[in-house]
Amino acid sequence: MSNSEINFAARANQSGIDPLFIERWSPRAFQKHEISDEVMHRMMDAARWSPSCFNAQPWRFYTSTKNTFDDFLALLVDANQAWAKDASVIGFLVGQKHFEHNGKPNSYYDFDSGAAWMAMTLQARMEGLYTHGLGGIKKGEASDYLQVDTDQAEVLMGFTIGKLADLNELSDEQRNNETPNDRLELSKIWSQV
Repeated sequence: MSNSEINFAARANQSGIDPLFIERWSPRAFQKHEISDEVMHRMMDAARWSPSCFNAQPWRFYTSTKNTFDDFLALLVDANQAWAKDASVIGFLVGQKHFEHNGKPNSYYDFDSGAAWMAMTLQARMEGLYTHGLGGIKKGEASDYLQVDTDQAEVLMGFTIGKLADLNELSDEQRNNETPNDRLELSKIWSQV
């Protein structure tokens, strides 16, 4: 199966939404590919325009460079290191726990940071790239490495950005894991009351 033949049948677009949403998925098979500064800038700028409570913009993105890639890789759990080593960029999303304007706790910092993550990942798709969000990270070590004051902020997640590997070069098992999965029926997540 070539990359242009990725089977999105499990995600049949019956409601007419933009294919960008259907074709967003989280592969593990990446190939090394240099992402230009301009493309990285556009992805981060897309995140910057996300909505947030009181326009606080509590998200902070930290992304690896060639010099820090191995350091960032070591902050992932071993199972994620095994495949993330082939990504182009590894990053971490940090949420600021308090409002800057008054110092009060921001109950929505993680929610708002998630909105920024989605904006960034959709822009990545528009750039021909894929992202994979990671819960399997070494949070304490990542906080230390990034010098995050855990009283003020939280490392929420890790992520990878890269170009999808040639699926023809994967083993059968790997290729089977690189198939976009289905979603719950809309009736299971939406109720008009």
